[in-house]
Amino acid sequence: MTEQFSRLHDVFNTKHLFVITSHVNPDADAIGSEVALALYLKGKGKEVRIINQSITPDHLLFLTKLFPVHTYNSDLDLHILDADCFCVVDTNSPKRFSAMAETVAKSNAVKVCIDHHLEQESFADLYVIDTDVPAASELLYRIFTDDDPALITLPVATALYAGIMTDTGSFKFPKTDAETHLITAELLKRGVDPYAVYQEIYESGEINKLHLLGKALECIEVHYNGRVACMALPRSVFTETRTTEADVDNLTQYVLSIRNVVVGLVFIEQPDGVKVSLRSKGEIDINIIAKKFGGGGHRNASGARLKDITLADAVTALLTSIKEIV
Repeated sequence: MTEQFSRLHDVFNTKHLFVITSHVNPDADAIGSEVALALYLKGKGKEVRIINQSITPDHLLFLTKLFPVHTYNSDLDLHILDADCFCVVDTNSPKRFSAMAETVAKSNAVKVCIDHHLEQESFADLYVIDTDVPAASELLYRIFTDDDPALITLPVATALYAGIMTDTGSFKFPKTDAETHLITAELLKRGVDPYAVYQEIYESGEINKLHLLGKALECIEVHYNGRVACMALPRSVFTETRTTEADVDNLTQYVLSIRNVVVGLVFIEQPDGVKVSLRSKGEIDINIIAKKFGGGGHRNASGARLKDITLADAVTALLTSIKEIV
């Protein structure tokens, strides 16, 4: 990554007005990466604004206290058009920030993509992508240390830790390696309180989220001799529990927790279709299936959004395709 890091540092050093964004329905790695990058650039004397298509979930609002995150509306187009650098983190597809994609396309800003997912799409001037790291936040740590480790202040370290901790499944997912733990140790040396971050993300929800979890667990079904488990959540579940999609937090861990299950699917009915999260164990490449439905991600963790389809039809379609690999 030496050449990409060098080109990226040139951009960071020569540009002044930055806009940062990430994918729709941002998770902790997305928000953490944005906040860490914004604080890093601010430390270099730059002017920075974070603009996201979706609102920040309640359990991640503590990160916005470190640096503000704005929700996109057309009034913010001026900031996008005025920027001389537009940074996208934790996604490499403009479809994932589609509300502002048209404005971004009109911008003359240098466009930078910093990510760890497969199958990048062509929209940026510079791609810094490492598919071997488990989180975009880990990649950003390496970028920062390659430039000036002193800029990794406690707020930066806290944001990076939140991203790494969650995207590794609290350090248990396959791509978590010795380097990840060494980086985490360095962040703790800078004063990060691991329990405080965990508490904010996982122990600060409303009781409605537990009601949603209860309904979700009741929906689990197993298929193909117990090798595939799926959870299908209709819109009515969110209405009944007075929750939203933002309250769904890593439900895939439950479908994968069943003995002998090697593929787990979580379906969420949406007004215009169905969102599906796909997870697998071992050498099963679930990304192959996600790509068939216009999605993507990693070998063991991918996602897709199916438009104009019912929840039942989406479940049938995915299960039919998955039969090939299990």
